[in-house]
Amino acid sequence: MKNIVALSLFLLMFLPSFAQVDFTPNWSKGVVWYQIFPERFYNGDPSNDPKVDDQNGAFPFDVTSDFQIHPWTSDWYKLQPYEQKNGKDVFYNIQRRRYGGDLQGVIDKLDYLQSLGVNAIYMNPIFWSPSSHKYDALCYHHVDPTFGPDPVGDMKLIEKEDPLNPEKWVWTKADLLALKLIDEVHKRKMFIIFDGVFNHLGVNSFAFRDVEKNQEASAYKDWFSVKSWKDDAKGTKFEYEGWYGVKTLPELKEDSNGIVPGPKQYIFDATRRWMNPMNKGTQYGIDGWRLDVAFCVDHPFWKDWRKWVKSINKEVYLTAELVYSIDKTKPYLSGDEFDATMNYNFSFAVHDFFVQDAKASTVTQFDTQLKELRDGFGEGVAMNMQNLVDSHDATRIGSAVANPDGKKFGDWGDYFNWSQKSSNTEYNARKPNAEQLQKQKLIAAFQILYLGSPMIYYGDECGMWGSNDPDCRKPMVWDDKKYDSETFNPNQTIHDADKVDFNTDLFNWYKKFIGLRNKYNAIKKGSYTTLETNDAEKTYAFIRKIGTQEVIVILNRSDKNVNFNNPILKKGEFKDVFTKKTMKEVQIKPMDIVVLSNTIL
Repeated sequence: MKNIVALSLFLLMFLPSFAQVDFTPNWSKGVVWYQIFPERFYNGDPSNDPKVDDQNGAFPFDVTSDFQIHPWTSDWYKLQPYEQKNGKDVFYNIQRRRYGGDLQGVIDKLDYLQSLGVNAIYMNPIFWSPSSHKYDALCYHHVDPTFGPDPVGDMKLIEKEDPLNPEKWVWTKADLLALKLIDEVHKRKMFIIFDGVFNHLGVNSFAFRDVEKNQEASAYKDWFSVKSWKDDAKGTKFEYEGWYGVKTLPELKEDSNGIVPGPKQYIFDATRRWMNPMNKGTQYGIDGWRLDVAFCVDHPFWKDWRKWVKSINKEVYLTAELVYSIDKTKPYLSGDEFDATMNYNFSFAVHDFFVQDAKASTVTQFDTQLKELRDGFGEGVAMNMQNLVDSHDATRIGSAVANPDGKKFGDWGDYFNWSQKSSNTEYNARKPNAEQLQKQKLIAAFQILYLGSPMIYYGDECGMWGSNDPDCRKPMVWDDKKYDSETFNPNQTIHDADKVDFNTDLFNWYKKFIGLRNKYNAIKKGSYTTLETNDAEKTYAFIRKIGTQEVIVILNRSDKNVNFNNPILKKGEFKDVFTKKTMKEVQIKPMDIVVLSNTIL
């Protein structure tokens, strides 16, 4: 009996450290994500291109100035003739630009993504919205009509609908095209998740328009955080809470149980619609959700929503947008809310070590940061984390490497403004040079070989660059299009030409390392152990292992050749995965990487 008690106490003491329950899906562990900003990815159907009235309600609230679909291959900062007529600056006009990217465009380019080696797609919002980014949804149950083949017809269908009766919701042609996209993704044995923006709706949403019109008589009067109603007798105005004070984004009302019953039920119904469309089966629906500004919605809602989502499809993947420390993130990743996050903490560590030069963290500091992240939430979560280095909300990695030793990415607020060309005229928004591109290559290789799920932001793989929002949202560079060189500064002065074209060498680099991940299960799902940290020579080595398969990665962050003589190589069991040569000693070129394995595939 004493032995049993002793054993029980031992297990209670050490169980949390080695036996955390894995509540995450299996399919998403170690996949390669690709993030698509739909309006800027590819125009597959010019017949549905948005009209000026389609942006009614979106910043900068100008539907009277001249408008046309912006030339896809034009110089980014150059004001086109139609834009020059309104007399506004380039950043005002960039917000009015529409390039015509749509769902047919994504379908048309799925084979491209498959050729790159991508396993899973994260779609920025596709629901009906007047903006280019579509975080100001008019509804959650319909795809933007301008993303489908019949915008006018779709809008007429939606107009006749009762939004509160999900049994009668129609399926527009844009909705059906989204289902086709899901089907085409699944045919390629890939996965797809949609962006859920459940903190707020757009000012032109069906619910808010009704509240604005009918005030306290509205069926949606309890959906929003109304501070005062319009009452001429009392002299009060209609006032409400907007997300971070932005009045075009009225926040959904919350109480101690999270989002209140009206909008909560609507969100639940819309969630089911895209996960099990027409009740045909979850195999026809999306594979998961990315949740926008998850920190702005209270925990009780996410707990209830997870139960609902998992009751529809237990293998669904839920990832949150959080920019928090490990301790503040833990409540979201404890098994009853999300499976992972967009791993900005990984980005911060990577930027501090690779992007910075004089201000760079040491190899030891880098390794310590990574270990804290791996250990912070359990193995299942670590395998599912979306390890990104940039996104639609951050400067592209191609521009980050061209701006070392500025603000640190981890200082989120300061970095965000500093890295915006519109806020900081001194920020280098020019094309990265060859040395800087080599740094991007090293970052990409590490990102792909590291534990977790690397996420590539569209265009990084072909050499796109751009400062923070809106410059990180340029139209995708395709190899069959001829682009104007970038010569214009934002103030319309001229600089030396930066050639814009598809960087085949960089694409092949990404493809090569993604191919390794897809080929070696040790890279995709194996354990992670640090082999060597050398602060003096700036070398870092780690080993990925699963079963008997082992992969060693050695990277050189310095500007000199370095030698790696770890005893693990002396047995002669490891070969270079590319040259197939046995390596008992390794020399790594400056800002380069070597990958070895005991199993050559």
